[in-house]
Amino acid sequence: MEAYKISMIIPVYNAEQYLKKCVDSVRAQTYGNLEIMLVDDGSTDSSGELCDAYAEKDERIRVVHKENGGLVSAWKAGVKECSGEYVSFLDSDDWIDPEMLSEMSVYLTGNDREMVISDYIIERDGGSQEYVWQKLAPGEYGRKEIEEKIFPCLLGQEERYITISRCMKLISKRLISENGNYTDPAIIVGEDTTIMLPVLLDCQRIVAMDHKAYYHYLYVKESMVHKYNEKLTENIRKLIQTTDRILKDKFTGDKLEEQKKHLDQESILWYFLVLKNEARGNPSGYRRNIFKLCRSEEIRDLLKRTEITVNQPANKLLYLVMKHPGEVTVRLLRLAMIWYYRS
Repeated sequence: MEAYKISMIIPVYNAEQYLKKCVDSVRAQTYGNLEIMLVDDGSTDSSGELCDAYAEKDERIRVVHKENGGLVSAWKAGVKECSGEYVSFLDSDDWIDPEMLSEMSVYLTGNDREMVISDYIIERDGGSQEYVWQKLAPGEYGRKEIEEKIFPCLLGQEERYITISRCMKLISKRLISENGNYTDPAIIVGEDTTIMLPVLLDCQRIVAMDHKAYYHYLYVKESMVHKYNEKLTENIRKLIQTTDRILKDKFTGDKLEEQKKHLDQESILWYFLVLKNEARGNPSGYRRNIFKLCRSEEIRDLLKRTEITVNQPANKLLYLVMKHPGEVTVRLLRLAMIWYYRS
């Protein structure tokens, strides 16, 4: 059952606080045919030295040192240097259960356009956990089923059918290598969409495991409170443009038009992130920036041509602000963000 070599790719940047738990969880994998790629993305703390120390005591570990270029450039460097037929990704502050690769590898066939998907656990401050299950029904999907059941649900869904993250998956290396040209280092929010969307669209076979959560995603709420990304609006626009290019490359005719409608729906959801970013992290300028965005011709046209259903309370408020940006709604959003991140 270990006929296929798996390369676990871990981008590392100033992760000395978390690296031991992360790497040890991969070293503890019960799957033997394993390569561990540690990509030091120009760390300024001791992360690079820790990576080298791990490589000295474990022959499965290879280290790539590079100038800082961001997360996308780091995992792409790992893909370029790795030797496995399949790749899996792990962020340096997360960790995985020992049986993850062994149990996922059972479903591999050697098809160079296949993917195995598992679930994950959100690890919150204070030790609480939240299990997150893929909305896609467990099972095996061939190309016809992928086109009929998965393609219509990849974009524009409030709850994704498939988690768009690179992580918690086993992916044929060919799928990643052939679609790396869509990535853009300037996109740092939603960047996984630029690789995972084209990968999913090129898949010939997908296996969704049945409620198997091996991946532990560390969510530190306090670290989000003080973060404000003044370039997020520009980031989202680039993400929309790149996604549009992916769709034009992968679809034609009526199918393309259908997917572009889903992209419009997805764009609204992405712009919700901008509204949250402003209301949460820009106390002196959130009103001005929210009004400017929501009253822009771009957003008014998007809302006019697009219908979307949102059910989550937070998204209902964000949608209300986007459609009716006024003093009351914008102030309400600001208060909701203050309450949430202080509670």
